[in-house]
Amino acid sequence: MATIAASRLTSKYQATIPADVRRALRLKQGDVVQFEIDGDRVTLRRQQASDRAYLKGLESTLSEWGSPYDDEAYRDL
Repeated sequence: MATIAASRLTSKYQATIPADVRRALRLKQGDVVQFEIDGDRVTLRRQQASDRAYLKGLESTLSEWGSPYDDEAYRDL
């Protein structure tokens, strides 16, 4: 049977990852988590080194979003 865990959003849309989830994903302070969105379902997982390498490579293709205007527009996301 699946375990269900819940967390309440703060006014800044932040949530604490419940202890059961942290244990299941073996998360520790400083780890990066990744969200996969598929329709109305979101999967949370611990980001792996291979994921970070892929995203770092992808970053260079998004240079058109790297202006100070973009920083200002998306600062609160």
